[in-house]
Amino acid sequence: MRRTTALRTGLSALLLLGTWVTASTLPASAADSPARSAEAPASPELLSAMQRDLGLTRSQTEARLAAEKTATAVERKAKRAAGSSYGGSWFDADSGKLTVAVTRSADTEAIRATGATVRLVKHSAQQLDAAKARIDDLSAPAGVGSWYVDPKANKVVVNVVTARQDDNDVQDFLAQARQTGPVTVKQTPAAPQTFAAGTVGGDPYYTGNVRCSIGFSVHGGFVTAGHCGGAGAAVYGWDRSYVGNFQGSSFPDNDYAWVNVGSGWWTVPVVLGWGTIPDQLVRGSNEAPVGTSICRSGSTTHWRCGAVLAKNETVNYSQGAVHQMTKTSVCAEGGDSGGSFISGDQAQGVTSGGWGNCSSGGETWYQPVNEILNRYGLTLHTA
Repeated sequence: MRRTTALRTGLSALLLLGTWVTASTLPASAADSPARSAEAPASPELLSAMQRDLGLTRSQTEARLAAEKTATAVERKAKRAAGSSYGGSWFDADSGKLTVAVTRSADTEAIRATGATVRLVKHSAQQLDAAKARIDDLSAPAGVGSWYVDPKANKVVVNVVTARQDDNDVQDFLAQARQTGPVTVKQTPAAPQTFAAGTVGGDPYYTGNVRCSIGFSVHGGFVTAGHCGGAGAAVYGWDRSYVGNFQGSSFPDNDYAWVNVGSGWWTVPVVLGWGTIPDQLVRGSNEAPVGTSICRSGSTTHWRCGAVLAKNETVNYSQGAVHQMTKTSVCAEGGDSGGSFISGDQAQGVTSGGWGNCSSGGETWYQPVNEILNRYGLTLHTA
C-alpha cells in the first residue's frame, strides 16, 4: 500500500525496513499502539496474513505461533545438551514439537528434559556439514540449483533442475557429490535467480538502474542484499534523494551488503507491513528453527508469509554460488531483493533470490542477518 504524496511533502524521511517512508514520528502502528498482551501471539493483521499464505485457520495460526516460540527456546538448550552428537533439528507443525536428531552417543534423557523430541540418526551435523563443505568446493553446472544439509533425512540434499537432470555435466557433478558423504538428489522446477529489478515506481531504494528493498536498520545504516550494488555505489531513496553509499558488499559467495545513512535520512527498528499488518518493531535476531513460520517484507510483493524449509544451503545462481543461505516457502519477485525476513519480532535475514513468483508460488532464500552483522561489525537497531 503506497503512502500518499501529501504525506511525504515537507516531512523528513524515515528509514523503514523493507522500504522508505516519510513522517515526523514513528508510524502510529509502531509508536502509539498499546503493548501487545501476553496472551496475543501476534496482531490480528499478521494472523490474517499467515492464514492467507499458510492455509490455516485463526486458531491454528495462534497455536502454531505459540508452539514456535517455545521451539525456538528449546532448540538452543537441546543443542547444548546434545553436544557433538547433535544431528540437526526441526519444528513439526503437526505435533507442535521440536525434534532433535542425535547419534547414539547422546544423552537422550538430558535432551528430552529440554522439551524436545529425540530421533536417533547415523550422521552428526558436523559430519553432514563437512560433506556439504566438500561439495561447496566443486564447480557446479547451471543445471544444479542448490545443496544443503537436511537434518530430517540425515543427508545432504542436492537439488537439480528437472529439465537439466540428464545433462552430462550435471551427472558428473552428482557423481562427485556422492563421494563426499551421504547425498540424496531431488528435483526442482526452475533454477534460482536474484530478485533485483530495473527502475520502476514504488517504495524502493535505487542504485544505478537497479531497484531493491531495505533489510534491517543497523546503527549508522541498513543491511541488504549484496547483488544490489557494489562497495562505493551511491544509494537513493524512493524520492531519488541521496541516502548514502554501499560501505561493504559481497556477491557471489555471499549475498549481503550494508549502506550508510546520512543526508537527512535516519534509521528506526521497524519492518513495513504495507497495510497488510501494522508495521513491525524489531526487538532482536534470535534464529528461528527449520519448520517454523516466517514472513517477508519487500517493495514489490509487500508482506508475504511461509515456512523455513532448510538452512546452510548453497544456492547456485548464474553469477556463482552463494553459501549459508536459508530456504523458505515464501514467494518473492523482482525488486524484493534485500528485503526483511522476520519471525515475530526477531530479524532473520535479507532476501536474496529464488524461483517462481507470488502468483504461481515458489521458494525464496535469505542470507541470515547475524552473519551480516558479524561480518561488518554492525549492531542491529532494535526497539
